[in-house]
Amino acid sequence: MDKIRFRFAPSPTGFLHIGSLRTVLFNYLAAKKMGGKLILRIEDTDQKRKVAGAVDSLIKILDWLDITFDEGPHIGGDFGPYIQSERKEIYNKYIKKLIEKGEVYYCFCTPERLEEMRKEQAAKKMPPRYDRKCRDLSLEEIEERIKKGEKFVIRQKMPLEGEVIVKDELRGEIKFKASELEDHVLIKSDGMPTYQFANVVDDHLMQISHVVRGEEWIPSLPKNVLLYKAFDWESPKFYHMPLTLNKEGGKLSKRHNDVAVEDYKKQGYLPEALINFSVLLGWHPKDDREIFSREELVKEFKLEDIGTSPAIFDIEKLNYLNGYYIRHKDLDELTRLCLPYLEKAGFIKRDNKEKIINQFNSKEISFDFIKKVVRIEQERMKKLSEISQLSEFFFNDNFDYEAGLLVWKKMERGDVAPRLQKVYELLDKIPEENWTNDSIEDALVSYIQATEGRVGEYLWPMRVALSGRKASPPPFDIAEILGKKETLKRIERAIKKIS
Repeated sequence: MDKIRFRFAPSPTGFLHIGSLRTVLFNYLAAKKMGGKLILRIEDTDQKRKVAGAVDSLIKILDWLDITFDEGPHIGGDFGPYIQSERKEIYNKYIKKLIEKGEVYYCFCTPERLEEMRKEQAAKKMPPRYDRKCRDLSLEEIEERIKKGEKFVIRQKMPLEGEVIVKDELRGEIKFKASELEDHVLIKSDGMPTYQFANVVDDHLMQISHVVRGEEWIPSLPKNVLLYKAFDWESPKFYHMPLTLNKEGGKLSKRHNDVAVEDYKKQGYLPEALINFSVLLGWHPKDDREIFSREELVKEFKLEDIGTSPAIFDIEKLNYLNGYYIRHKDLDELTRLCLPYLEKAGFIKRDNKEKIINQFNSKEISFDFIKKVVRIEQERMKKLSEISQLSEFFFNDNFDYEAGLLVWKKMERGDVAPRLQKVYELLDKIPEENWTNDSIEDALVSYIQATEGRVGEYLWPMRVALSGRKASPPPFDIAEILGKKETLKRIERAIKKIS
């Protein structure tokens, strides 16, 4: 094959698995790196698992990740249809070729017989495998049973002895004993192909040159390769990526909400962080770097640098990367990204004219006000969704806290109100037009230094008065955003609370 063609072939089961993100990403980067094309193909032969709207959702989340395709059901191409359920006539044509060549056979075994067979095999501690009862039926018997309307499947004839040697580009040659290979089903009783058959036919007809997929498909490799040989077709190159495990060494679990990319999007992870994180699950850059732009990934990525040891999904590392990209995000863009989370939390409401209303007091607030809030929380955010928890006190002036929280370390409780009163007086002297964090800091720190006071005895109660929290941005920054009137009001309330 002289053309470089990769494919991503997911099943439409409702969401994009985080492991599938790595699969499509590796295919995307390899295609870009090698000057090839990337094809999206929907493998929906298992109609029972198909979820309505899943294809649209898949394309939408891939668009959000800015992973683009050269061909697919949403953009067309010369090798369509790109949805397997629309290719049934193609599979019928090619299964007939295998029937004529004697590479497959009709199997009339009922589900009940197969279940009984498996029970007997389990009782004898034998591997569960079809016993080839129908492999040598005569042509006459086959025709008679089909004429009677008996249901059948079509199975691949696997070799009965010797070895099947296949090649994985990352692991080299892999040997399989023929005696351990099952005559698996290629065409189901409803006439639909199995993944194993449709996958091979489609990859050949779509001229796929490289198949990059998870190592869980290695047991299927001899079946695939034997099908290529049965058709006298050239096999693509196969690369099987290592498994992705959780930190305990187990599989990623839907139950623990750690598998759907859509869920990570809802939590406020950025596409660039998910891309950067996913590429490091099995790919090892030569210089051990961790931060890559999309352009750098295309330049540096090589299929041969994919490892074979299991990759560990470390949420702390994802949080670190997401925090990095949040800190480096343009402030206007970051603010717009945070708005839906503030709205969902019930802090703000937006109308069709993009007017922003504070839901706590029904007053209009500006985009610039929210931008200031986001700016001082930008350093602390690891996820966009955290903006609501971090910033509620900016929107809600009716928060409560224990009076004891105003006391700094070993400070006497009776000294808190006088210190806050002094803070109030100093801030009250600052003109509205000079109300900045620098002027606020200068007024307070100059006084504290001149009187040889302890900084914490003034600034700690001020921080708590303004935010109601132990941990918050610097009190000067909070005061600047709240404005003079709101700042003095909160300090006055704290004085009454501690008095």
